[in-house]
Amino acid sequence: MPHLFTPLVLREVTFAHRAWMSPMMQFAAATDGEDVGSPSDWHLQHLGSRAAAGAALVMVEATSIHPQGRSSVYDTGLWNDRQAMAFRRITDFVSAQGSVPGIQLVHAGRKGSTGRPWPDENRAPESWQTVSASTLPFGRLEKPAELSVDEIGSLVQSFAESARRAADAGFKVLELHGAHGYLIHQFLSPHSNARTDQYGGSLENRLRFALEVTTAVRQAWPEELPLFFRVSATDWLGGDTDDERPGWTVDETLELAARLKTLGVDLMDVSSGGSAPDAKIVVGPSYQVPFSARVRKEIEIPTAAVGLITEAEQADSIIADGDADAVFLARVLLRNPSWIRQAADELGATLSHPPQYARAFG
Repeated sequence: MPHLFTPLVLREVTFAHRAWMSPMMQFAAATDGEDVGSPSDWHLQHLGSRAAAGAALVMVEATSIHPQGRSSVYDTGLWNDRQAMAFRRITDFVSAQGSVPGIQLVHAGRKGSTGRPWPDENRAPESWQTVSASTLPFGRLEKPAELSVDEIGSLVQSFAESARRAADAGFKVLELHGAHGYLIHQFLSPHSNARTDQYGGSLENRLRFALEVTTAVRQAWPEELPLFFRVSATDWLGGDTDDERPGWTVDETLELAARLKTLGVDLMDVSSGGSAPDAKIVVGPSYQVPFSARVRKEIEIPTAAVGLITEAEQADSIIADGDADAVFLARVLLRNPSWIRQAADELGATLSHPPQYARAFG
C-alpha cells in the first residue's frame, strides 16, 4: 500500500488516507438578508465533488468568527446559528461519501474588508474599520485600529463560540488559521505587532493571543475530535528585506508548536508567508515541506505539508520520508477534482467510489 493511501487516526477520527483537500477561499457566500455569510450551492458542489472524488478530508475555507473578521462580504461566517444550520447539508453530504468534513476558523484582522479578486458590477463595494494587534497597515491597505485588551478577550470567546457551532454543524475537524498574515499571525509576528503591553514585544507576549484562542477553542470543541492549527513557519523576511521590522521565524514556530501541543492541538498544518506583501519567497515544488519536516521531527507532533504538491510520487514520498503525516492539496484540486483518485491509480491503491459512478470503474 502506498504511504499516501494508508489510514491516519487522530483522537477518535479515522481518515481513510492522507491526501486532503486544503481550505480555499471561494468568495461565494450569501451577502444579503439573514443568510449573510452562509454557504451557497456553490460550496455544496465545490466541497461535495471533491469528497465524491476521494478526498479523505474536505476542509471548508477560512470562515470568519465575526462579521468584521471577513476578508470580504463574500466570505463564509460562523458567528450565528443560522450559518451553522446552512453548513449542515454540506457536512452530511461530505460524510456520506466517506470523507471527513473540516472547517477552518479565522479573523482576517488588518487584511479584512478587501473585496474579492474579481469585480462584481452589480454590487457596490462595502468596507469597515479593520482591527489588528497594532496600527501597522498591510501594504497599501487601510490602517487598522489597535485592539484593546477587552476586545481581544471578546474575540477569544468568539472563536470558542464558533467552534461550538462548528460541532453542531457536523464538522469533525476544526482548524485555527494562524497563518498567512491573518489576525492570529498578526499577533505572532513582530512585523505586524508593535504593541507594548502583555500582547506584544517578547515572544512570550506575542504568543499569548494564539494560546488563549487555542485554550478556549479546545475547551469548546469536543474532546474526541481533532484540532488543527495552520501556521506560517516563516515570514520570509530574515535578512532578505530592507524592512526595519523583523519577521516571524522557524525557531519561533517550533516554540509555538511545542506550546500548542500541550494545549491539545493534534496537528500542525505548516505553510509560510503572508505578513509582508514584499517578502522574497523562494517558490518551487515542495518548497514548504522542510518546514513541516522540522516541526514534526523536533516537536514530535503530527504535521500536514502544503504548497506546490502536484505529483503522486511527490506526495507519497513526503509521507514515506516522514516529512509530514498528510498532504493538503489546493490548486491542483481546482484544476482536476479527480486528482486524488488518479493518484491512487498511479500508485497502485484502490479507493472506494460512489455507486452512481460504478460503471466507470468496472
